[in-house]
Amino acid sequence: MSITERDDSGASHPAIETVEGKRGYELVVAASFMVSVLATVGLGVSYWLGGQPQIEGALLFVTLGGIGIGMVAWGKYLVPQGPYVQERETLKSEILEREAFLESLERGQRQLGRRPFLGKLLGLSVGLFGIINIFPFLRSLGPQPKKALFTTPWKAGALIVSVGGAPITVDTLEVGGIQTVFPSYDVGGAISQTVLIRIGDTNWTTLPGRETWGPNGYLAYSKICTHAGCPVGLYQELTQQLLCPCHQSLFDVLTGATPVFGPAPRPLPQLPIYFDSKGNLRAQAGYDQPVGPGFWERG
Repeated sequence: MSITERDDSGASHPAIETVEGKRGYELVVAASFMVSVLATVGLGVSYWLGGQPQIEGALLFVTLGGIGIGMVAWGKYLVPQGPYVQERETLKSEILEREAFLESLERGQRQLGRRPFLGKLLGLSVGLFGIINIFPFLRSLGPQPKKALFTTPWKAGALIVSVGGAPITVDTLEVGGIQTVFPSYDVGGAISQTVLIRIGDTNWTTLPGRETWGPNGYLAYSKICTHAGCPVGLYQELTQQLLCPCHQSLFDVLTGATPVFGPAPRPLPQLPIYFDSKGNLRAQAGYDQPVGPGFWERG
């Protein structure tokens, strides 16, 4: 049985629903929020795995619909409705009127406070939906670079070949010669491109610790300029310097391709090489530092 109140016009209206009725409305609200939560989780999983627009659209509809239905049902059936109309002659509130107003306000607060579970479900649904909205941003960034910014395809034992795929031997270059080379499994790779120079016919050490890196006068450096990433492809034999044509950075090949002029901030990474038993040129290891412009150095 329901209890009714009567306003100043004499009309009656329900004041307190039956316990059974309120319990039914609470179940409707809870079910709406739970459906929204499940649809939100499904939306996130579907999007992260690639999904389909049709499925994602349907799940988004259920997510928003569940939140909307739950909030509407909660506001319509589980909070005091009114309206309570009272004619006033003046704007001044009497003591009894103020007390009645405070009592009405407290009653509404009690109605909300009695249903913390529904509030938590609403917060969970809205919170999950907010988190799922981050997924498009994260996925749109593309695959994670992981170690790709710090390593190249070069690895120990890689056979060094020309652009045409021919292996490099000790007789490939004459003294003063230059050639662009790649690992045999990544011919044409932008990150793998390496400039090979022959400065003489004896072993050459560019820096301490690199005693075996220049067999028979062959030196290998990354072809990607450390300033702006342009290809360093010009070799001045008389000064034994590599020139980047973009911004005229000069690198001394005899001392580890250290920059001697221009804006390049650091040397070209040197590739350690050796000749195998068949006379083919191979890499001792990959580059020991990132190639190209130093993104970690930018301010």
